Amino acid sequence: MRSFLRPAAGLVCLVALACAGCSAGSDGDGSSSDASTAQAQPDPGSSGGTGTGGPSTAYAPYVSATTAYDLDSAGSASAYNLAFVIADGDDCTPTWGGTSAIDDSAVASRISALADSGATVRVSFGGASGTELAEACDSAEELAEAYGQALDAAGATAADFDVEGDALTDADSIDLRSEAIALLQEERSDLSVSFTLPVMPSGLDDDSVSLLESANNHSVQVSTVNIMTMNYGSTYDGDMGDYAETSAEAAHDQLADVFGLSDEGAWHGLALTSMIGVNDVDNETFTLEDATQVREFAEEKGIAWVSMWASFRDRQCDEDSGSDDASTDCSGVEQEDGAFAEAFSG
Repeated sequence: MRSFLRPAAGLVCLVALACAGCSAGSDGDGSSSDASTAQAQPDPGSSGGTGTGGPSTAYAPYVSATTAYDLDSAGSASAYNLAFVIADGDDCTPTWGGTSAIDDSAVASRISALADSGATVRVSFGGASGTELAEACDSAEELAEAYGQALDAAGATAADFDVEGDALTDADSIDLRSEAIALLQEERSDLSVSFTLPVMPSGLDDDSVSLLESANNHSVQVSTVNIMTMNYGSTYDGDMGDYAETSAEAAHDQLADVFGLSDEGAWHGLALTSMIGVNDVDNETFTLEDATQVREFAEEKGIAWVSMWASFRDRQCDEDSGSDDASTDCSGVEQEDGAFAEAFSG
């Protein structure tokens, strides 16, 4: 996703709500002989519904961590993904979007206002722009400290790692990140972790699977894997709602394989994020009908949460807007303000 400025160890379970923990003693169906092992706290605000009386799929939009928008409150958000924490240039220093200090008082007030709505906040590290901290820090201890500073600044117990572009192919930083997150979870037993990764209708690519395997090998307890159902490429000119479903089905099978989950557990461990309206690829437009379709699919499958890029784009473009505005601060489709948030909220 765009930045808002532009827009070998024993088996470790992917820990999702309503999914029993698993361990090295798992019988292979996602259950565990010892439910007390390999358990983490559920991701705040990210519930997974089964359609059989369980909690419903949550709505957790991406929002600017630094700038308040009237559209942030549209829909019924259970959590907000704060975009994005990246390094200060090439230094192992966390910043909000590369522009604001991690302890900036204005940002703290902004985040506090979001939390006052009753929703939880999840700090999202990385994104499509700037340098992810794992590429700037020299040791796992240093990286864990940087991540912890951002979480403390936001008062958050949930971390999202949006890894894409060059960062997704950097094996050294991937392993360093996994080691650092494991250290962080040792220090913070209530820390829930999600990974946000690009996807295709065929599923996660080899680099994304390798990242999840690295997390698993370092005993990271993962609450959710959030797939970015967007920007597939010029050859994908069909229905975006259908592509989202196909991508989710393929990724579901991969999660079951990597983490040794049951069919139901893999659905509970999945989240979906769509780029509303006009995507970065010209022939891709995600409509309000697509949003309704994705929401219904997510509820049917018991997917943990649905999200969108981003709250500040959930409006119709002004008549004099340039073509790029459809990718940065408006959707590029005819809509009422906040209509996508309402659709994703169900």
